[in-house]
Amino acid sequence: MQRAGSPASHRPARGPKPLADCGSFASLARKAGELDALDRALRQTLPMPLREQVRFAHLRNGRLVFLASSPAWAARLRLMQAQILTTARAIGTSASSVTVKVAPPLPVATEPDRSKPLSPAAAAHLKAAAASITDPELKGLFLELASIAETAEFPTAKD
Repeated sequence: MQRAGSPASHRPARGPKPLADCGSFASLARKAGELDALDRALRQTLPMPLREQVRFAHLRNGRLVFLASSPAWAARLRLMQAQILTTARAIGTSASSVTVKVAPPLPVATEPDRSKPLSPAAAAHLKAAAASITDPELKGLFLELASIAETAEFPTAKD
């Protein structure tokens, strides 16, 4: 139990820091550039398929933190720990351990293919629907759509 007036915990707070505690934009950009250069240098020594499946995330308290796209790639990277630490020390980074976390890549947003043509059966249904429409403008739109469906990818026999 806590006593009244005692702090809840002596651990640092987790989560985002206030902007005022982050430093200037220039120092943040410099730090990001340093981490990016370290990422390139460390991954450059890895074999090609592994290099594409992992990325360097952070250097904290002498620990190099990598993210792997799957548990299998994480295991392969862990086997390369000695090589990674040797490379890190050779470029002047004081690292004593490697941590690998599994972080699957975010799904890539794909645009649906809107250029799929309509089948001849769809064209026939559009024509049938157009025949039952009394509004001439709407009827014309249905027939126009039906004509596009017929000529798009399914050539019809018009001998």
